[in-house]
Amino acid sequence: MKISVKVKPGSKKESVERVDDTNFIAHVKARPVEGKANEALVRLLSDYFGVPGSRIQIIKGAASKYKVVEIGGRAL
Repeated sequence: MKISVKVKPGSKKESVERVDDTNFIAHVKARPVEGKANEALVRLLSDYFGVPGSRIQIIKGAASKYKVVEIGGRAL
């Protein structure tokens, strides 16, 4: 399953907002330095969707706040 995520790094709280079926907004505490915000995003989505972090991959936008993320494994 592919989803589009707008990441807001440096947030006070970590959360995921569902905009519609494939669009989400993720608030992460980590700053976008040395991939820390991307790592935090994977952990956050892992908890939100209940899948291991190894099944979540950023396939587009690794250096952007707009990302396409693939969540592998079983259908969600």
